[in-house]
Amino acid sequence: MPPSRRRATAAVFADPKPPKPPSGVDIAKADPEPEGSYQRLAYYDVDLSGRETESVRFTQCRFRAADLSGARLDQVSLTDCLVQNSNWANLTSDGGTLTRVELRDSRMTGLTIADGVLRDVRAEECRLDLSAWRFTRFEAVHFIGCNFTGADFTGADLRGARFTRCDLSGVQLHQADLTGTRFRSSTLAGIGSPAQLRGAVFPESDLPALSFVLAAAMGITIADT
Repeated sequence: MPPSRRRATAAVFADPKPPKPPSGVDIAKADPEPEGSYQRLAYYDVDLSGRETESVRFTQCRFRAADLSGARLDQVSLTDCLVQNSNWANLTSDGGTLTRVELRDSRMTGLTIADGVLRDVRAEECRLDLSAWRFTRFEAVHFIGCNFTGADFTGADLRGARFTRCDLSGVQLHQADLTGTRFRSSTLAGIGSPAQLRGAVFPESDLPALSFVLAAAMGITIADT
């Protein structure tokens, strides 16, 4: 098979599967504990900021106006969950896993998920500036209208990610795999090297803006002469 045909096959993107809705939810009345398993619970208007625990599993849970800022939740697992209008700024999780999760209109500045997995995740209008995703794998993940300014994707596997109308100014992509990663109407100003975008997929309509990004990264000045 010709190399061009192999590249086209690798670039196929799968839309995220939506979370499976619960039949009903109960209001959560206690803080999550290590190795705890929590199903069909609603975390509404709760303050869990600064909590530290590990190996917690949330299934079909709902988070709305939930403050988990500064929390450390290593090996956390979220499955079929919905997060809305919440503050998860500076939340840290080594080995975190998100499966069929939707994130909407939430503040997640400085969120860190290292060596984790995102599978069937959709994030819309979230603030993810200065977030870190080192060595995390993305499978069928779609970011829409999110702010990733200064985010760190070092060593990440982004082959299953799509970014639509996102601000990725100044992101770190060192050793990240972008084969088939899709970008549309997104800002990529300040990338370190054009080679970091190797394998990425852009629509033809983005080529004018992309040319300025690549020229700047190569030290080329665009000017009327």
